[in-house]
Amino acid sequence: MIHSLTLFRRVPAVCAVLAAALLATACGGGKSATEAGSSQVVSAAETEHAEGPELKLSPQEAERAGLQVRTLEPQPLRSVVTVTATIKPNQDRFARVAPRVEGRLLEVSGRLGETVRAGQVLATLDSVALGEAQSALRQAQAAQRVTQADFDRAQGLAADEIIPQKDLLRARSELDKANAELRATRDKLRLLGANGGEADFTLRAPIAGTVIERKGAAGELVTPSEAVFTVADLSKVWIEANLSEDLLGRVQVGAPASVSVDAYPGTRFAGRVTYIASVLDSNTRTVPARIEVDNADTRLKLEMFATAAIDTGAVQGQVLSVPDAAVVLMQGQPTVYVQVDGGYYARAVETGDKQGGRTVIKSGVQAGERVVMAGTYALKARQLKSQISDSH
Repeated sequence: MIHSLTLFRRVPAVCAVLAAALLATACGGGKSATEAGSSQVVSAAETEHAEGPELKLSPQEAERAGLQVRTLEPQPLRSVVTVTATIKPNQDRFARVAPRVEGRLLEVSGRLGETVRAGQVLATLDSVALGEAQSALRQAQAAQRVTQADFDRAQGLAADEIIPQKDLLRARSELDKANAELRATRDKLRLLGANGGEADFTLRAPIAGTVIERKGAAGELVTPSEAVFTVADLSKVWIEANLSEDLLGRVQVGAPASVSVDAYPGTRFAGRVTYIASVLDSNTRTVPARIEVDNADTRLKLEMFATAAIDTGAVQGQVLSVPDAAVVLMQGQPTVYVQVDGGYYARAVETGDKQGGRTVIKSGVQAGERVVMAGTYALKARQLKSQISDSH
């Protein structure tokens, strides 16, 4: 009884299987159910391992998108030390401009951010102390003229033996003293920056560069203790970093380095290590180091935070890598685009370290494949647009 009941329950299932087989045979031109099922399995497997949808671009479209395709080849992975740093001015080309004596600003011609040449006038001032020095100069000049006349007269009288030689010597001594005082007052005026016989003086740029700081306006009183202008040559900047003790043995003066900042993603600024301090900072337990970088276009701004990658000279092995910009995120997955038979396919990859503007590819692509190195974002935008169109 139990056996009959079990058989009865299986009849509908068997009938369903036979019906499916007959339907597949009728629709498939005589194919058996087994063949149809096998075809469906292969199709599913192909779909599972297929790449993203193919993107087709004409040569003109590829050129406009800035596509650059290269054959992926193993490259040596150099060992680098990555540290955070701050951009500072080149102290060898840096000057603070302050008056040599207290004075009041009459005119301020130097503007913040202005590029100035060496010797250019930045401000004009007048000063009570300078006026007193000018008065002392005039007194010294008058005294020198009197003593010069006395000496000339004494010299003539001594020649006629009218006065003794000691009077001539006394007159010569007085003349020498007056000349010394005159030179001293002139030197003082020169050191104070006086303009001829006037009571005003100028502040001039000691070096060619950019005015990066200005304090004071016309009418304000300024003193030698505080700079009115700061001028810096920004064509080269210093990237200052701190090296921990474990990194000291790996970094040497002269080592090449590359610097990146958030303001310019994907851009690397080449430089070189020019200084490593000889003293450890007892508070931070680090050693200050400096990288010098060319900055002719002044894109690097003072006090910016930066990331510096310093080449240690060691090679870790051969790896596959692409430029950082070649990797995009598709649904949260790092992806590159591979060129196959003129079409472009999105390929999910596993990424590794980033060094010197390049990203290591651990898996997903193989050496010899043609990979898009630049213009990847244009392909991503085209693919997303195509997906949106298909969804509607």
